[in-house]
Amino acid sequence: MQRVAVAGRVRFAAEKMQKVALFESGRFFCDLYCLAPGQSQRVHSHAESDKVYYVLSGRATIQVGEEAGEVEAGVAVLAPAGLPHGVDNRSGAPATLLVFMAPKPEHG
Repeated sequence: MQRVAVAGRVRFAAEKMQKVALFESGRFFCDLYCLAPGQSQRVHSHAESDKVYYVLSGRATIQVGEEAGEVEAGVAVLAPAGLPHGVDNRSGAPATLLVFMAPKPEHG
């Protein structure tokens, strides 16, 4: 059984959002995103893959398609394949998110 202590993997950097790989298989991956205030993941899309953002701590503004909204800890958001999506930390506090994606895109 693969196990990971997620809280022990949290890390922030002043220069950009940190992506920490937690689990990966040929079919999916799960990353930990760590965003300091003001950091973001640019809006992008994946033609064949669905993504789920789950806010672990803090607050994040998540965009899916044309809709964007602030999401608090304990809430998950689905970004279906083909829709542009991204995340911003517009709050004054750090935010952490679990991010799941399947199927895993070819580029990683």
